[in-house]
Amino acid sequence: MVHQLEVDSVNLQFGTREILSDIYLKIKTGKITGILGRNGTGKSSLMNIIFGSLVPGNKSVRFDGQSVPNAYRHHELLSYLPQYNFIPAHLTLDRVFSDFNLDYEPFEQYFPEFLLQYRSKMIQLSGGQRRLVETYILIKAKSEFVMLDEPFSHLSPLMISSIKKLIREEQPNKGFLITDHMYKEVIDLASDLYVLAEEKLYLVKDITDLERLGYVRSRN
Repeated sequence: MVHQLEVDSVNLQFGTREILSDIYLKIKTGKITGILGRNGTGKSSLMNIIFGSLVPGNKSVRFDGQSVPNAYRHHELLSYLPQYNFIPAHLTLDRVFSDFNLDYEPFEQYFPEFLLQYRSKMIQLSGGQRRLVETYILIKAKSEFVMLDEPFSHLSPLMISSIKKLIREEQPNKGFLITDHMYKEVIDLASDLYVLAEEKLYLVKDITDLERLGYVRSRN
């Protein structure tokens, strides 16, 4: 069964500055939706609005047609990877995986450098390793939709390749919303691609749309 997450009529202002204007977005399970945009265009704000941690002037968030204003309370519906570290630094890896009802062994198989490291604390990991653990946890979390804000930050090319493989493996049963400044990785993954520019969300069909919207430079 295909599930649907809809975001409608989103408007956001900070003071006199308009950030988002009448945004509509539909995400479905089985698809990967990518959002690109320059710094400050409101990508993270939009994700926080969907999650319910940011309350704008107006919004409507619906799961399968049912209004869910505070999605962060419904882990079975939505998981969210913010740009900052969200797992407490003092927790051990085995505690983290236990809290998310996930087995540690498959993680070791994907990333052998973590073999027998389950007693390590998050604070003992490098920045890239910590980001990797958090990204893996949310990709594998038992929720219908997953939002990933800068999932490839601080990761090595090999780690990025493995994370993309994981996302594709989970794609048949989940809907993903991804944004990252490493736009080529997002383009490679996305079933549907949007650019957030001038407070609006634009559907992108090819590289010429990215050039027209000023996200990448013209090749001419």
